[in-house]
This record gives sequence, structure tokens and C-alpha cells, in this order.
Amino acid sequence: MNQPELTRCYWCGTEQIYIDYHDEEWGVPNFDDHSLFEFLVLEGAQAGLAWITVLRKRDSYQRSFDGFDAQKIARYGRQEINRLINDSGIIRNRLKIESAVTNARAFLKIKENHDSFADYIWRFVDGKPKQNRFQEPESVPASTEISKAMSRQLKKDGFRFVGPTICYAYMQATGMVNDHLVDCHRYSVCARLGI
Repeated sequence: MNQPELTRCYWCGTEQIYIDYHDEEWGVPNFDDHSLFEFLVLEGAQAGLAWITVLRKRDSYQRSFDGFDAQKIARYGRQEINRLINDSGIIRNRLKIESAVTNARAFLKIKENHDSFADYIWRFVDGKPKQNRFQEPESVPASTEISKAMSRQLKKDGFRFVGPTICYAYMQATGMVNDHLVDCHRYSVCARLGI
């Protein structure tokens, strides 16, 4: 007997890497500092590009950026930045690469001053995912008052490539908001995870 086709969010298309990301990661509440830093780097790299471009390069980012080890990345100097600029496996934009280094340093400072980066970032939603109930793709915002506040604070704390739209995409990716459309098979799963 054939399984019925699962309903998914409009954006994830038919490419398996995108489907897997949608079904396994996007919208899942993430409180792991290492993973939260990875998404910070990847969302910054994505600015102005399609997310699928970053997903296709994610393994290369993992290798090229020392497994997203913020301690190591924070120590990158000119030699490492030049190596990354010549790395065809990643998005070779100097400003984005340099921002990953800047953000690693800012991330470590936040960890020094808070119990964890997760505590710092999740306070923007009071530590609990916001459950949206969007029915149409057009209803999903590109930014919100919360993402604007997050952007202002991150910039104040030394982060770069963290505009309101990037911050909102970050919130969606890390499950700070549940923006699966209500008819998506992942909506109720992620809603239960946020309880």
C-alpha cells in the first residue's frame, strides 16, 4: 500500500537535502550552543542567497571552519581568512568570512557573561518557542519586532551580518518560532517540542 504524500512547507521543494532539513531540523527548538553558533555562521553566509545554496555547502563549511569550533575560529587571522577566500567549497565572500571570525569572538564573550549562548539568545522569546499559526506562505513575515530587537542587541554585542531578516531566519531555523504552515506535517511535531 502506498503511503500518502506528506504535506510540507512551500519552500522546501523536492531536493532531498532540503526535504531532510525541513523534516529533521527546521523549527526544532535548539538549545545547543555549538549548533546555535553553526546556524549563526550559516545564516550570515546565506545573506542575499537562497538557503539551498548554503545547505549544499554545509559539509564544506563544517570542514573548512574547524567543525564550527568557536574557540578555533576566534583565533583565525589573515592566513586562515585567505585560505577560506580560496576555498571553492564555501561562499567566498570576504565580509561574510570575516564576520564569522568576528561573531566567534562575540559568541565567546557572550558565553563568558551568561550561563550559555542559548540562555542569551532564547531570552528574546522568553525561553519558549513562539507558536505561529500561518496558513498561507504570504503570511510568514521576513522580520518581526522580536527579530529587530535581537538584531539591535546582537550588533550592540559585536556581531555582524545579523540584520532583522537574518535574525528571523535564525529564529525559524533554531525553533525559536514555529513557522511551519499549519497544514505541514511538521507543524504539530514542532509545536509539541515547544511545550
